[in-house]
Amino acid sequence: MARTGRGGRLAEALRSQAGRGDLHAPACPSRGVLDHVTSRWGVLVLVSLLEGTHRFSALRRKVAGVSEKMLSQTLQALEHDGFVRREVHPVIPPRVDYSLTSLGREVAGHVEALTDWIEDSLPRILAAREEPKSRPAPAGRARA
Repeated sequence: MARTGRGGRLAEALRSQAGRGDLHAPACPSRGVLDHVTSRWGVLVLVSLLEGTHRFSALRRKVAGVSEKMLSQTLQALEHDGFVRREVHPVIPPRVDYSLTSLGREVAGHVEALTDWIEDSLPRILAAREEPKSRPAPAGRARA
């Protein structure tokens, strides 16, 4: 089997199967997609773009705390996965708009359901953090 781009043989094999990935398989490309969709910035970008088309600067303001570099990398990853559309307008100064594709709207809807649940459940989550535990909190984890 010839290599065909980034996914190579594995991606080609997956396409020839039923088309379903396996997140439990270490070499499955679905893990990379999961990383992009569930990363801190990926989640926030997807949910922000559910509101509609945004320019880079507007997204950066909306996704407070993200650096230019991280926002750019996140948008590139989501575009590569087919979730984000990047539209360059040939004007001066250059204008680039970002929006969700139909696949992006689908995944963003699922991500938004998770973020809504987290926001709604935050008081219970914070209370659970305060309950006595048999083990200390994991190292490096901030307590909000």
